[in-house]
Amino acid sequence: MITLGLESSCDETSVSILRDGKILANLIASQDFHVKYGGVVPELSSRAHLQIIAPLFKQALEEAKISKDEIDVVAATAGPGLIGALLVGLNFGKALAYSLDKPFVAVNHIEGHIYSGFLMEEKPDYPILTLVVSGGHTLLLLVEDELNITRLGTTIDDAAGEAFDKVAKMIGLGYPGGPKVQEYSEKGNPKAVLFPVANLKGEYDFSFSGLKTSVLRHIQKEYKNAENIPEVDKPDIAASFQDAVVRALYKKVEKAINNYDVNSLSLVGGVAANKAIRNKFSELAKKYNKKLVIPDIEFCGDNAAMIAYRGSKLFENNIISGLTANAFPALPKDSFKSLKK
Repeated sequence: MITLGLESSCDETSVSILRDGKILANLIASQDFHVKYGGVVPELSSRAHLQIIAPLFKQALEEAKISKDEIDVVAATAGPGLIGALLVGLNFGKALAYSLDKPFVAVNHIEGHIYSGFLMEEKPDYPILTLVVSGGHTLLLLVEDELNITRLGTTIDDAAGEAFDKVAKMIGLGYPGGPKVQEYSEKGNPKAVLFPVANLKGEYDFSFSGLKTSVLRHIQKEYKNAENIPEVDKPDIAASFQDAVVRALYKKVEKAINNYDVNSLSLVGGVAANKAIRNKFSELAKKYNKKLVIPDIEFCGDNAAMIAYRGSKLFENNIISGLTANAFPALPKDSFKSLKK
């Protein structure tokens, strides 16, 4: 079965083609021009998707060495994400499916991330404890099989990736924040400043707003503002902040490992590209003798291969969206089963 995947939820346009779960092509066009604005500009993002998606689709067919008529299933991200950007990929996919008379599957972007680990040679074994860490979401999930996913915890405010971006801006590191914070952290002392980790009533919930505020208060107390921070001090602040994020994630995931019988631990999403987080979760998996699956860097960020893979599995389970599927900007509250209290 050949599945076409389309991803356009934010500032990457991606087209991927899979044959029985194996990648034939996975192309990603990143919109680097957003850097000068200090963040993604939605309208500009939508226009860029419109310009590149058709030629990227043609290039993917050439790389996969197939014709469009050989496609069996079309899958596209429906949300969450920027609504204008989402509509480009979603409508392109629906139009293509209609013209080819092929089934269409709308894919939840977060479910795509969850299944990005299955693109690896070494795949996770069910049940899986999955931590999704991205720019917009931080979720701890129990994945029992392809159709049963339970939300154990989520962030009550900022997502981890969002906190990385905001703290990077506070320190004066620029955008995108995640890679900048990691780069500076490698030269800093993670124990230079002891930033707090929030204690929440929700057993598996996260909070990064307080941590972000602590960084701001430290900067105001020691330097008045970001402009006064000596370059030599920035690595220590970045490393201390990153260490607090790692401790917060580790604490909740370790608690879940002790309370749920799982075979694998999976770390996915854009922030999963962070070396410190990857290393810490490698330690956690070894400590509890769990298989650890973290996607290659290419598949941590937004990509169409994960959308194609998830779409193919939904199709195999007779879940076909049809051409009436709508885009959704926010993650629906009923996306995953809630943890029973």
